[in-house]
Amino acid sequence: MKVSIDPGLCMGHGLCYMSAPEVFRDDDEGYGQVPGDGEVTATRADDARHAAANCPERAITISG
Repeated sequence: MKVSIDPGLCMGHGLCYMSAPEVFRDDDEGYGQVPGDGEVTATRADDARHAAANCPERAITISG
């Protein structure tokens, strides 16, 4: 599964990296990022889905 964050939608609330720090990080300005190529292991898939469901702007996309 791959995860991405649309930087045009992200407002920097931080809910993604607070709820799933193994999947998401924050940049220097507090906006969410997905490190690496966005590939998420099966053990972290539920964390990624939870973060996506709780993103106020729906800036997180999950595919695969």
